[in-house]
Amino acid sequence: MLVYEAKLQGTKDQYQQLDRALRTGLFVRNKALRYWMDGPGKSKANLNKYCRVLAKEYPWAKKLNSMARQAMAERAWLAVSRFYNNCQQKVQGKKGFPQFKRLQTRASVEYKTSGWKLSDCRRYLTFTDGFEAGTFKLWGTRDLHFDRLSQIKRVRVVRRADGYYAQFCIDHQRKERRKPTGKTIGLDVGLTHFYTDSDGNTVKPPRYLRKSEQALKREQRRLARKQKGSKNRVQARLRFGRKHLKVQRQRKDWAVKLARYAVMSADLVAYEDLQIKNLVKTHKLAKSIVDAAWYQFRQWVEYFGKVFGVATVAVPPQNTSQTCSCCGNLVKKSLSARTHLCQCGTVLDPDRNAAINILELGLRTVGHTGTYACGEETATRLLETEVEPVTSLKQETPSVTMESPS
Repeated sequence: MLVYEAKLQGTKDQYQQLDRALRTGLFVRNKALRYWMDGPGKSKANLNKYCRVLAKEYPWAKKLNSMARQAMAERAWLAVSRFYNNCQQKVQGKKGFPQFKRLQTRASVEYKTSGWKLSDCRRYLTFTDGFEAGTFKLWGTRDLHFDRLSQIKRVRVVRRADGYYAQFCIDHQRKERRKPTGKTIGLDVGLTHFYTDSDGNTVKPPRYLRKSEQALKREQRRLARKQKGSKNRVQARLRFGRKHLKVQRQRKDWAVKLARYAVMSADLVAYEDLQIKNLVKTHKLAKSIVDAAWYQFRQWVEYFGKVFGVATVAVPPQNTSQTCSCCGNLVKKSLSARTHLCQCGTVLDPDRNAAINILELGLRTVGHTGTYACGEETATRLLETEVEPVTSLKQETPSVTMESPS
């Protein structure tokens, strides 16, 4: 599934109609969630049938396309099913009980195969539901002529701080060819260097949030001084949102380009299976970890690995930085130590030593079990039963905890 995005250009009245559609979709989602909490909605089909009841009970809700109402009910059921799965798998901590949502700066509503129409030139999008938002011009670099209309399964309208966007979900499997390089690399992510590979190459972290922190604080102070409910406060909130949106887009662009480079440079990419949600609990490092976008980088590595046919292996991170990559002995050291010095005489940068260990664990992998990236099972984890018995000087077999993606 590919997602193409284009900005919608229209009038102020048209944007107001889109806002009404967004509020109606959020209303349907929250009512479907309440229906589940009250007891009757125990399945996805029950929530879809409840959309028809809402359309009869609230005439203004009938203006939203019927498939769009069902899509919002499916979102409610997705939150419910995620909560059920976390309970069944006994996930530690909060299980993610479904919550009601309020209209925020970022909101979206989905149309399936009806409620919208593309022009013959594929540069104009018309919404044909009861809100009558009209025709919008599409601003973007993607050309929709290469795909048939039957391949467009959904059209999602997204509101952000800088405007309204249309996302086209296209049923297409992306496959690209590349020449084998004959190389394998292991990646160790960090804060001093974004990552260090097993060959000793390092990449500096961009730190987009740190660079924009002063401007963000300034806009936040301006927002706090505005009177609640005033138009000035609305404008200040949008300016503040655009600042954060710029940081978000910079970080994504960095992760996409770096992940593609890493995948194109090797035939196998091994990396740590880090639990980011646990790492950010360390408050002194939480902001730096979030700014580094390790998980986003991993998602794109897995995605490009599937596109280009490159093996991507997620290995357990236990003791990868403490184990000597030469002899296998444990060398205890703090995170602040910048030299790996072993009794066998090995002297390495600790990040490169960890990257070599990560690559070795990745090369031991025999079978595959997936972790999702963009809806696809693309990466591999190292199974505990797939680790060969240790016959060298190494005295450690890594322990593995298998968890399903949330």
